[in-house]
Amino acid sequence: MTIKKTTKRIKPLSKANTSIVAVVPAAGIGSRMQADRPKQYLTIGSQTILEHTLLKLAAHPAISRVVVALSPIDQYFSQLSLQNAPWLTIVDGGESRAESVNNALVELAGNEWALVHDAARPCVNSSDISRLIERTEADDFGGGILATPVRDTMKRASADAANPVVLKTEKRDNLWHALTPQLFRADKLREALASALRAGAVVTDEASAMEFAGYTVELIDSDPANIKITRPADLPLAQFYLQQSR
Repeated sequence: MTIKKTTKRIKPLSKANTSIVAVVPAAGIGSRMQADRPKQYLTIGSQTILEHTLLKLAAHPAISRVVVALSPIDQYFSQLSLQNAPWLTIVDGGESRAESVNNALVELAGNEWALVHDAARPCVNSSDISRLIERTEADDFGGGILATPVRDTMKRASADAANPVVLKTEKRDNLWHALTPQLFRADKLREALASALRAGAVVTDEASAMEFAGYTVELIDSDPANIKITRPADLPLAQFYLQQSR
């Protein structure tokens, strides 16, 4: 699907009327972890990955509340001590990330900012969240994401999943790894997600939907320790980063 070439900017709200709501899609099963439960319910120390993530967001002074989208057949969240936290709203997730985020956005007023964050990124730095949120004070800010510049050599592989080979080396100039949180006005994000889904566009994150709708998305250089836990080897690394942040 071709990305529209025109760009839009969203006029931000005045600081007095701005509310930041964290949105966490957590309805996935995380099959690559090869675990007996969805990866967000694996533990690091005494807490699950999801608890680490939700508590990190709730502790940020600029975030007013957290909305988490869970699978309708989730069997684990009710066992967590924070299930009835006053700052937490629970909604049913969908079959895709975009559908889960859409369901969560129903709980937000259109003029609120949706700070969408992966359930499996418990190591996000609070100061990076602050730097992203501070951008809402700029007159020309239409939305942005935490990201890190690509530092490694990038290879384009063949489509053979079992035995891939290198097709070519890609230039890494101006390439970034997209992370989360990703911050957009709730009404604009709802519209962008709906438009992209209707068009059959590939929506891998909220920024891709906003790009499809023609909005400008800023990149906020952030701490590369903000890893997404997807494979078993990521767990000890995440534990190390969490211990360092204490």
